[in-house]
Amino acid sequence: MATDSRVPNHIAIVMDGNGRWANRRFLPRVAGHKQGVDALHECVKACAERGVKVLTVFAFSSENWERPADEVSGLMELLAKALAREVAQLSKDGVQIHFIGERDSLSDSLKRGFEQAETATAHNSKLIFNICFNYGGRWDIAQAAAKLVAKGLSITAANMSLVMSLAHVADPDLVIRTGGEQRLSNFLLWQTAYSELYFSDKLWPDFDASALDEAIDEFNQRERRFGKTSEQIQSKSTV
Repeated sequence: MATDSRVPNHIAIVMDGNGRWANRRFLPRVAGHKQGVDALHECVKACAERGVKVLTVFAFSSENWERPADEVSGLMELLAKALAREVAQLSKDGVQIHFIGERDSLSDSLKRGFEQAETATAHNSKLIFNICFNYGGRWDIAQAAAKLVAKGLSITAANMSLVMSLAHVADPDLVIRTGGEQRLSNFLLWQTAYSELYFSDKLWPDFDASALDEAIDEFNQRERRFGKTSEQIQSKSTV
């Protein structure tokens, strides 16, 4: 367990490294994605046990359609199976599921699966689990601006925050990226303005509960100032 009682309210994760994990074992890339689903299952459980209230993961970006066709089709099949297998248990565990991203281009069966999972878990409140699928941060900003224009509202920061795809939760406190890369890759560009960033060399299938605890412990070493000075933050904390 993390050594500090201050647990991030909202953790967001770029789950990177599934393909490389498989390649290093001379396995097809889809095998890495299957192992990544198992790692995600454990991460959801660990977050709930540690008191995290919101977990948001980058499952499939709007750019991932450019990957080899067999890998994309394998991912779609894997997602369908995961929905059928995991949703009932997640609901029993008090997890509320949201799929975040553009849905118009998805298959009807996949859209139905998303809607059924969201409906089946809507009453839960232990952990809000946002799955970003066919998602891009630039798309998110553009769709929010379009909504405001359609409503005749001014495009202000406050109004934008009301119509972003994650308007139902607070912004992430901690963003974790696995796989050794150090970039956001078009993930939650609006919402991560003041998030703490943590980069792990572990490939996603190897990212376990102890790795999560390391990230949380590192988060607890940071001073979050939100534009203020250290003196202002320290003064407020002693009041």
